[in-house]
Amino acid sequence: MNNTINNYTDREKSWLTFNARVLQEANDESVPLLDRFRFLGIFSNNLDEFFRVRYAAIRRMSFERVESEKILGVPAEQLLKEITEIVIEQQAESLRILSEIEKKLESENIFIINEKQVTKEQEIFIHDYFIQNVSPAVVTIMLNDLDEFPLLKDTSGYLAVKLVMKSKNNFPFSSKEIRYAVVEIPNTVNRFVVLPSNSGKQYIILLDDVIRCNLNNIFNIFDYESISAHMIKITRDAQLEFDSDLSKSLMEKISNSVKERRVGEPVRFVYDQSIENDTLSFFLKGMGIDSSDSVIPGGRYHNRRDYMNFPNLGRYDLLYKENLPLPVPGLSLEGSILERIKKKDYLLYAPYQSFSYIIKFLREAALDPKVVSIKITLYRLAKNSQIVSSLINAAKNGKKVTVQIELQARFDEESNISYSEQMQTEGIELIFGVKGLKVHSKICVIERLEEGKVKRYGLVSTGNFNENSAKIYTDVTLFTSNNEILKDAAKIFDFFDVNYRVHRYKHLIVSPHYTRSRFNKLIDREISNALLGKEAYIKLKMNSISDFKMTDKLYEASNAGVKIQLVIRGICCLIPGLKGISENIEAISIVDNYLEHSRIYIFANDGNPDVFISSADFMTRNLDSRVEVTCPIYDSEIKKELIETFEIGWKANVKARIHSADLLNNYRKRNDDKPFRAQQEMYNFYQNKLDVIAEDVQ
Repeated sequence: MNNTINNYTDREKSWLTFNARVLQEANDESVPLLDRFRFLGIFSNNLDEFFRVRYAAIRRMSFERVESEKILGVPAEQLLKEITEIVIEQQAESLRILSEIEKKLESENIFIINEKQVTKEQEIFIHDYFIQNVSPAVVTIMLNDLDEFPLLKDTSGYLAVKLVMKSKNNFPFSSKEIRYAVVEIPNTVNRFVVLPSNSGKQYIILLDDVIRCNLNNIFNIFDYESISAHMIKITRDAQLEFDSDLSKSLMEKISNSVKERRVGEPVRFVYDQSIENDTLSFFLKGMGIDSSDSVIPGGRYHNRRDYMNFPNLGRYDLLYKENLPLPVPGLSLEGSILERIKKKDYLLYAPYQSFSYIIKFLREAALDPKVVSIKITLYRLAKNSQIVSSLINAAKNGKKVTVQIELQARFDEESNISYSEQMQTEGIELIFGVKGLKVHSKICVIERLEEGKVKRYGLVSTGNFNENSAKIYTDVTLFTSNNEILKDAAKIFDFFDVNYRVHRYKHLIVSPHYTRSRFNKLIDREISNALLGKEAYIKLKMNSISDFKMTDKLYEASNAGVKIQLVIRGICCLIPGLKGISENIEAISIVDNYLEHSRIYIFANDGNPDVFISSADFMTRNLDSRVEVTCPIYDSEIKKELIETFEIGWKANVKARIHSADLLNNYRKRNDDKPFRAQQEMYNFYQNKLDVIAEDVQ
């Protein structure tokens, strides 16, 4: 199976290799047992999204007979088959890992049992639990007599039920009637039911098996002699289709499109491999699943993304030790944060440091009588968002609040539409971006009247303004009152309003107009310096690199002698170490307790490094078809801090894997170094900063 062509790694296989790194964490015995469950859930959730988006896109290409892109190297149909083969192998591995974790939990007196293993006492509890909590939420559909097969949602799991009816006569060889049904496993009930403990042992049963225990309760009106239930799961194409009705608002069109997504074409069908052949055939035919779809045999349970929320059972000894978010030196959650930022820039590195400073920043602006306006871009928001609450508070206090909210943030469309309606009701001015461009930048500008003049304060971040994801995503946020930077940021909001006018930016690098060309110039400067014998290097930390032109530019720099270090969490189409192409490039991926999400770009500039933080990866969509912001770091202390944090990541030799053409996810080993777990060392780095300050105060 060829993974590369023309010196690139195939994008889809590179993504599957990233997800294999997540699966490695689930398989890692040094990871606490309950966190291993969490990584299994992340692996499954990632795979669901992959099929809904990437696999579905390639499938559409195969139907439309679009000529395959050069990078694929194979026809779309062949790539679909190869992806399915990889996924089947990964699914088998995930089942093996799940079984191993469950066995190890038993040594901790934690038992996951099925409906055939329950005791009489547990059976009574399960029956009562089903009647009180599950039965009201269960949807059951008898299938034989329907004119049309019902729509199965890709957000739910289902039990495919087969009932063999009792014979209506006494002839021994007469055929027996078979009836089929489908039971939707409700999303509104916790998937894991904790049973009453017994003698120090803890028991858990999955909701699927609670339903299996009570099949007779559901189907007791039927005279059957046997009944069986096997889990199935479908994944649908998540592409949004917009109608051209000019009378409809963008919000209305997206809302309608999200509803239509629920009936998108099926692209993957996963089933319990112990299901009877006739039952499987009945469901495949009924749902119109054919050979162009990915049909994957699995285990007894699907929707394993639910394992991200496996109950902790009070066993914190089986979880990673929680590192409490640290304060940012010099900033206080008590006094005025704006007065501090007025004097100097500050950097927040979440989750090592507390996201609460961002909430404080907005809360203070909402109450400060001198603040006249707040402008912010929003992409993904937390449930019960404190960000939105702060903005509404500001509007109620008479501030002019302008929010650019991305309605097309994939799988967050419904949430963002709901928040939009809520903010509009409270008098907040909403901007829905630029036609044909997603707004992925993360910026905020506050205008404050000081001595008769407008003074700006602002935020530029690599991550979403989302207090929930800030607990698990690593992101950096710059707090600044630098008027030059914030003047540029204000122009971006002008562009949202009047987007036929392309602005010039003196400091910020903004997609889609300038990011590619500016990064090319920065790389060209390193090439020129290398050829002149000057200090030349490039250090890039990002989520993904899949743009071929940018990859070629880095290959060019490598050939000129520029030393390039890449920390790429996810997709990496660039292949390091190719003779005559990328011999000066090294690339690693760090997958650990937190999701590496910060984008930090460092260019040597002959000993006077240029440092940037960005919302953009080196992906074609980020460079050419989204609104992204890359911000230069001018404060010398913050610049030094970001360089040091990059070096911490680069030293990783515990959770770091090497990007390579063979996609083997080999762990990086450094024989001359002690084990170095970058995320823990990053926390220690910020803890040490506080300790040094405390010593100086004493």
